[in-house]
Amino acid sequence: MRLTGALPLFFVTALVTSAAQTVTQTPPASATTPTTPAADVPLPGKGLAQHPFLYCGEWQDRGHSDQVMYLIKDGKVAWSYSIPGKEEYGDCTRLSNGHIIFSRRLSASEVTPDKKIVWHYDAPPKTEIHTAQPIGLDRVLIMQNGDPAKLLLIKKATGQVEKELTLETKRPENVHGQFRHIRMTKAGTFLVAHLDLGKVVEYDQTGKEIWSVPAPSAWAAVRLKNGNTLISGNQHGYVREVNHAGETVWEINKDDLPGIPLYTVQEVSRLKNGNTLINNWSGTLPQADWPKVVQLIEVTPDKKVVWALRAWDTLGPASSTQLLDEPGNPEKGDLQR
Repeated sequence: MRLTGALPLFFVTALVTSAAQTVTQTPPASATTPTTPAADVPLPGKGLAQHPFLYCGEWQDRGHSDQVMYLIKDGKVAWSYSIPGKEEYGDCTRLSNGHIIFSRRLSASEVTPDKKIVWHYDAPPKTEIHTAQPIGLDRVLIMQNGDPAKLLLIKKATGQVEKELTLETKRPENVHGQFRHIRMTKAGTFLVAHLDLGKVVEYDQTGKEIWSVPAPSAWAAVRLKNGNTLISGNQHGYVREVNHAGETVWEINKDDLPGIPLYTVQEVSRLKNGNTLINNWSGTLPQADWPKVVQLIEVTPDKKVVWALRAWDTLGPASSTQLLDEPGNPEKGDLQR
């Protein structure tokens, strides 16, 4: 395990390349293939001009070319940042100072607007990182898939691990399939989507389980201000809001949105206006069918789609998206609403 301060970008790229492992990317099997709308069918909203946003996705071009993270403003790409194809974007957050914290499978990094890496963490051999949540401007929460799998809260300036919790996994040897997003809540607890165990668990600061709910193939979970938990379903393609009793109070399933089927739902977020933003990842489909997939979906509480983005000529698959016109401070957890 190595932590560094500011590093030249060429050095980081070499460092990451040397740490790379051969990983077979096998997308989850989809039980059914919903009918997708034709690529030329008009969609609700203003396309790329609907919101300014930060966008990243895993397995772009099935890992055969560089992976690209995009910042979209005024309907066009205003900034981008590339990593080698063997890596994989899964989590990206733009901070109040303009820096971006992101996970990259074999490591996690912080990059400035002028593309300088100012913080970097290497995943040890035979581990992977798909979570990188900023906790203030000085700390980062990562989930280190592995045997054992570890939740780590790291102080950036010194590399000190302030919190380390070992978490349960179904198959310790299947590192890639253990976890995607985890989040520290505003209450200081840890909300963990156990992808391989099919449940969401909340842990206190000591690692004691204080709440859980079944959630097949859970990719992400976020604690809402109303006390409920918003969950995304990876293989099963769903978005579900559950209360503390574990009851589903709102949900969208694979074929609930006419003409816009859900495939592999990755990050989901609740917006200030009460709408829900869905990242509809396409990896379960043959790559030739990706251009038919709607990548981002903004839906109202009554399940009306107000924005559906299909922009394959500009963007890759959707894993994590931050709308930059949302009020609040990202590193203070204000976007968890």
